[in-house]
Amino acid sequence: MSRPSPLPAVTLDELFAALTHRSAWVELAAVAGCLTLAWLAVRLVRGPQVPAQSVWFGRRIVDGVLFPALALASAYAAQVALRALEVPLAVFKVALPVLLSFAVIRLSVRVLSAAFPSSRLVRVAERTISWLAWLAVVGWITGLLPVVLEELDAIHWKMGGATVSVRSLIEGALVAGFVLVLVLWVSAAIEARLLKGAFGEQLSLRKAAANAVRALLTFIGLLLALTAVGIDLTALSVLGGAIGVGLGFGLQKLAANYVSGFVILAERSLRIGDMVRVDGFEGRITDIATRYTVIRALNGRESIVPNELLITQRVENSSLADPKVLLQSTVQVAYGTALETLFPRLVEAIAQVPRVLQDPGPGVQLSAFAADGLELTLNFWIGDPENGTGNARSEVNLAVLRCLEAAGVEIPFPQRVLRRA
Repeated sequence: MSRPSPLPAVTLDELFAALTHRSAWVELAAVAGCLTLAWLAVRLVRGPQVPAQSVWFGRRIVDGVLFPALALASAYAAQVALRALEVPLAVFKVALPVLLSFAVIRLSVRVLSAAFPSSRLVRVAERTISWLAWLAVVGWITGLLPVVLEELDAIHWKMGGATVSVRSLIEGALVAGFVLVLVLWVSAAIEARLLKGAFGEQLSLRKAAANAVRALLTFIGLLLALTAVGIDLTALSVLGGAIGVGLGFGLQKLAANYVSGFVILAERSLRIGDMVRVDGFEGRITDIATRYTVIRALNGRESIVPNELLITQRVENSSLADPKVLLQSTVQVAYGTALETLFPRLVEAIAQVPRVLQDPGPGVQLSAFAADGLELTLNFWIGDPENGTGNARSEVNLAVLRCLEAAGVEIPFPQRVLRRA
């Protein structure tokens, strides 16, 4: 059985006839006034500076959610007022669907951009939503959409004890998508509020809370979406058992990574900004997600490490207790060099390097009697390993080389004598 359309159908002849009426100018003025009022309100609320990653406001005034929402609300109020004055309506039959479509497009795009800022699929989703919304507007204005909805409602079948039609499935999918968009909006807003101004241990703890809130809201949104589609939630008990079996077999690694991610964020053994070494890869932690951790090396390369690996294997964290790092370098001097007078000069030269710490201070040790000379080990500490260790070692070696040249100390090199039998 077909359902009546919630809005009256509009034919093109009736629409063109109403647009030629003199009252259409009154409607045009009302629509222009509504748009102007919405523009001024957004400009007043937003201020001169655009908030970063805002859903309500965009780079321009009209590309946020607030402008089409205010314009739609004011246009609907104007329509009610004109209808009370018994003014024939024609322009509003076109303006309201257009503003509604514009609001849906901006809401979906802004929420997806805030929830997935680095995803390339956001642009594809924006175009898809825009095409579907504008096609729906054209279909409604031309009177084709109600006819299509009635035909889709006529295609129905029995599913259990309920009758399901193609129209109900499409409407349920649209409602489910709208619910998920709202859930993503709320979770993105909560995450931005939690991570604002956080650093160090607070950043890791708030990141864990944000991930937990997003997972909880997504789960609730899925339940609401399934209810909106018309799926009985009691039928999900069998699906839940199947998911449990899948987690026990094929998805156990995935589940282990998610659990490990929450454990890492809760224990705060690894924090965003720490310098770590995992499986031979050394770098700074830039992000801790629920499934993986991103480590960025000093040369710009990034490694995506599963969280389970950080729990089950040994991880070297040079920033957990003390950010100071000991570096070493070696140099050889010729036999017969007066080491008692050379050592203080080398320590003074190393201490003058800007990145070398004074406490603990540098030191020089006689580490070995090599075949070609005396081997000296240079020990020094730095407090910023995230800025690189090779460049600090190079600066120290240059300072030592200048010191040896100024002192007239010879750096030996291998000499070999060949004798003919």
